[in-house]
Amino acid sequence: MAPSSSVRPAPAPRAPSPRDTAWLEAFEEHLRHERNRSPQTVRAYLADLHSLIDYVAGTAATAGTPPVDDDAPARHGPSAPDVLPELDIEDLRGWLADMSGSGLARATLARRVAAVRTFTAWLRREGLRSDDPALRLRSPRPEGTLPHVLQEQQATRLLAAAQERVDAAAAGDDPAAHALALRDAALLELLYATGARVAELSALDVDDLEAGRGVVRLTGKGDRQRTVPYGTPAGRALQAWQRLGRPRLARPDSGPALFLGARGGRLGVRQARTVVDRALEGLGDTAARGPHALRHTAATHLLDGGADLRSVQELLGHASLRTTQVYTHVSIDRLREGYRQAHPRA
Repeated sequence: MAPSSSVRPAPAPRAPSPRDTAWLEAFEEHLRHERNRSPQTVRAYLADLHSLIDYVAGTAATAGTPPVDDDAPARHGPSAPDVLPELDIEDLRGWLADMSGSGLARATLARRVAAVRTFTAWLRREGLRSDDPALRLRSPRPEGTLPHVLQEQQATRLLAAAQERVDAAAAGDDPAAHALALRDAALLELLYATGARVAELSALDVDDLEAGRGVVRLTGKGDRQRTVPYGTPAGRALQAWQRLGRPRLARPDSGPALFLGARGGRLGVRQARTVVDRALEGLGDTAARGPHALRHTAATHLLDGGADLRSVQELLGHASLRTTQVYTHVSIDRLREGYRQAHPRA
């Protein structure tokens, strides 16, 4: 008989104490209704805080403080220790060091610092704590990595391939397949034309399009709305989808959603990402993946074509110009690469 493994499975995450749970629930309400944070941001911040609670409780248990037996289900009950009222700067630094040692990206660490800072500042404003332990917490410097973008020829091939799939499906005898091909072509065209976030695209309703003006109304982070233009190719793809594709997928309960899934419901973010990933993989010569790659590509191509930074900021819905400036780095990097390849004394 083979010897049994001596490796213990990782303990399940500790559930917060009732007091910590109450604070987290109130903070969630604050994020949703007072700060107008997106559902994705709310989920991410709460997950970060649960990670912090689990780390601090685990450290206390290792040090011999009474909290919770790693193997006892009772840790999920009333005996779970309060973490958040006693949180201090050393807890926060230890948590970040632990995550950094596990290989988390700096961008993820920076977001977790933002989550904690938002939370502890809220605790103090609400009078739940007299201090703010995250005031002296430093955020990791972002990594200098540049986003993957498509070359103009690659973007042209991507969209041409989407139209080829439409034509092939139209020649077949499956109306649903034709409808989905029309949807995917319109989705890709609109993402590249506007630089929209995938969640903004998924949330679009039919009335958000103004075909006569060639603009679309997008609702971004913090429920901020902006009106963004799109070009003739995207307009043609959207018209074909609305005229020939959407009616074939629509159901009585489809509602006003612009993009529909195969079963007639609103197209979800995950489904849209799958469509884009499949199209990008089909190119075969790029590492770019996901809808954000098309957002990066749209911004970079606009700047390469002479658009000013402020206009691109408005198009992308960035609150800060600093966020938009990463695309100037992308453009300069591509210019430098072309210079080295072409100039005889580079």
